[in-house]
Amino acid sequence: MITLALDASTYAGSVALLDDSGVLGERRVAMKGAEHERLMPAVADCLSDAGVSVDRIGRIVCGEGPGSFTSLRIAGSIAKGLATGLGRPLYAVPSMALIVGNAPVGPGTYLVAVDALRGELYVGLYDVTESRAIDEREPARLIEAGALMQLAADYDATILGAAGLERSVDVSPSARSVARLEAMLAERGPVDVASWEPAYGRLAEAQVKWEAAHGRPLRVS
Repeated sequence: MITLALDASTYAGSVALLDDSGVLGERRVAMKGAEHERLMPAVADCLSDAGVSVDRIGRIVCGEGPGSFTSLRIAGSIAKGLATGLGRPLYAVPSMALIVGNAPVGPGTYLVAVDALRGELYVGLYDVTESRAIDEREPARLIEAGALMQLAADYDATILGAAGLERSVDVSPSARSVARLEAMLAERGPVDVASWEPAYGRLAEAQVKWEAAHGRPLRVS
């Protein structure tokens, strides 16, 4: 079965096309400061490079975040649109698991930290098994940035960061890491395409500013 995987939880979007034999093609594109949307063209380029027609895609896997609100929304919209148009199942995986899968690390426990702005971090705890599979021990949550080192010590975990964090392995998510998440995909199953949304982690910065200026919650339909 051919899998189309994509992630845009950071400012580096990642697309990969995989089958049972391995990676058929992949692309990375900048998401920040782009005048034109680049992720969907990267999907098309991946398919073209591999000589695979879109109707041969068997499933779609999307990194669900948390991370950059706008980039996650773009990736989620593309994934939902393709899944709906092709009638294929859509799976969602933590983007932090895709960070672990892209890191040059062996078996062990890893605390993934992603910049959440406002002096905070999103963190999640993962194990890499002897067979190189990736297991999520604790899902993403918000912490104060200053608490990171103590939390890593508490778990005896190596820090993996996508934001150049001190004393961490600096690594970005990679869509090709979906190949190491088969157990997670089987356990979670496909999402409901109509209702699924990325796990943004918290409200968008623009919404926070609007609510602060107006003194009331923004009603989002």
